[in-house]
Amino acid sequence: MAKVALIGASGAVGSRLLKELSDRGHTVTGIARSPEKIAALPGVTARKGDVFDPRGLADLIRGHDVVISSVHFLDSDPDTLIAAVRASGVKRYLVVGGAGSLEVAPGKRLVDTPEFPAIYKAEAQKGADFLGKLRAVTDLDWTLLSPSAMFVPGERTGKFRLGKDMLLASDKGSSISFEDYAIVMVDEIEKPAHVRQRFTVGY
Repeated sequence: MAKVALIGASGAVGSRLLKELSDRGHTVTGIARSPEKIAALPGVTARKGDVFDPRGLADLIRGHDVVISSVHFLDSDPDTLIAAVRASGVKRYLVVGGAGSLEVAPGKRLVDTPEFPAIYKAEAQKGADFLGKLRAVTDLDWTLLSPSAMFVPGERTGKFRLGKDMLLASDKGSSISFEDYAIVMVDEIEKPAHVRQRFTVGY
């Protein structure tokens, strides 16, 4: 079992990751601005942390096997997060990515299509920038997992497809539940298969 530091443990995605990790017997330090919002689950310790405080964050995540970042891109800074992980000495760093940087055709990203909702564009662009920064990182074993276009609460079905840089879609559109996404992220912790890569999950 792994010792996991989960930044953003009280959020929509973070709370599902927290449950999946707890259910599988991992030991988790859940980090959030409001730690009282972190679910009380077996093996989970809630801690208060600030994503803009690299030194404080490094102290919280030091000694863990894995760090997961599950925070909105507009509410954080990739350089600060990467610096905190480096300073902590933890080598394995997983990031909850976005769909905007996925390609819909060779060289054409989802965020650059005319249909992409304007309301999500700034968040998606910052997520794409984060991926670009990670791709230049060679001293951390990072992985970024992009969801499908529709990333919503749903069921834990355990049935999904994996891909690399292309958006996954079917005749029902492009989607994945928070719950199934969490399965894939924890699978990547238990059996690393995408070190220093981005990959994606969808139905």
